[in-house]
Amino acid sequence: MPLIEVHNVRFNVIDSGRGVPLVLVHGYPLDHSMWQGQIEELSDTCRVIAPDLRGFGASDVTSGTVTMEQMADDVAGILEALSIQQPSILCGLSMGGYVAWQFAFRHRQRLARLILCDTRAIADSPEAAAGRLKTAERVLGEGSNIAAEALLPKLFAPGTYNQQPQIVEATRQVILRTKPEGIAAALRGMAQRPDVTSRLQEIDVPALLICGQHDGISPPAEMRQIAEQLPSARFVEIADAGHMSPLERPDAVNTAIRQFVGQ
Repeated sequence: MPLIEVHNVRFNVIDSGRGVPLVLVHGYPLDHSMWQGQIEELSDTCRVIAPDLRGFGASDVTSGTVTMEQMADDVAGILEALSIQQPSILCGLSMGGYVAWQFAFRHRQRLARLILCDTRAIADSPEAAAGRLKTAERVLGEGSNIAAEALLPKLFAPGTYNQQPQIVEATRQVILRTKPEGIAAALRGMAQRPDVTSRLQEIDVPALLICGQHDGISPPAEMRQIAEQLPSARFVEIADAGHMSPLERPDAVNTAIRQFVGQ
């Protein structure tokens, strides 16, 4: 796909299928390929848009700090560049969920429905934020393998490591290919992201919250609580999945998304 320029940054964007726009926003420190199971299966009924966020995949890198608000504005700019005027269904995982919250607040007119996978509404604690900033400096000094070593043990359900090692290794390779400057910029942005818990009532579109049964980063109980605070939301727990539920159990996640889109 040709690169799309938005805000003087060139973005790699997968654009597949026809129908209602379904925008898939990847997690940290990954790229659009984590959504391959959704791109392949959902493009029969949706126009699936899967960008690499700035700093990731084949998109340009911005050094320094990239905020969740900035990434949300990037996604809106990509939709505008693709001449998509119809309100979209936005789906974000983990960091992509942080971006999705900001998209909902900043670009409501572009939003038809919201899907949040394995993500959180609260901000980092001071300790967690400090840890991200420390990791950012380590990645810049020592390389992207620092991020891979820190994150990979937390991403998947126990069964995934044993039964689908190829997914774990493919994810490792995506992280290793990611430029340290992009990883560091996103870490700094996540460290300063706002707590959106008090604003959940503002989100007046139908929402679907998806969480892996064994997700230790954004546990099911926490995501269920978020769903209860949203005006119109349903919660789906994905059995035998961890933090990367769309990658670990694509069929179950796709079924939940299809049902939600068809409502």
